Amino acid sequence: MPRLWNETIETHRQDVRNAILDAAGSLANEHGVLAATMSRIAKETGIGRATLYKYFPDAEAVLHAWHERHVIEHLEQLTELASGDGTAEQRLEATLMAYARICHFRARHGAADVGALVHQGATVSDAETKLRKLFGDLVAECQASGGVRDDISADELAAYCLHALSAAGSLPSEAATKRLVAITMSALSR
Repeated sequence: MPRLWNETIETHRQDVRNAILDAAGSLANEHGVLAATMSRIAKETGIGRATLYKYFPDAEAVLHAWHERHVIEHLEQLTELASGDGTAEQRLEATLMAYARICHFRARHGAADVGALVHQGATVSDAETKLRKLFGDLVAECQASGGVRDDISADELAAYCLHALSAAGSLPSEAATKRLVAITMSALSR
């Protein structure tokens, strides 16, 4: 087969897969995890169930793939902020704020139901390890520049930040989320 043909087919398959994941995520977020059935996912995507089964064996597998894609996107966003412009402390604060917003958004848009179903396995464990390392490295950089307390290890402070900011999911507003980040940054200060 010509190379162009293979690339076109692969692009089409990826587009269909992304449409399936988008539909499943939308159903789960808007109507709960139980609404993401194979029939409803196929209907929302505009494909037949037989086609859907060529991509995924069941709705749970679709939700796992959707969640994995979501986690990867969040890690990329946080990594970009952590390595972006500004001082180490500015990048830390921006990264903490983004993480708090992610936690807040997940809780507000039904992602807790999906999380309960899919927060298991190697992908999530790997993502959590990367997240802890990302924050640990950034805190260590802030410690080296003198902007963050150094009487506690960077890894412990990173764990503190992640646990503290997970509370953003229960906060009522963006303003409250910003206050939580400010309090967390204050706790890290010398």
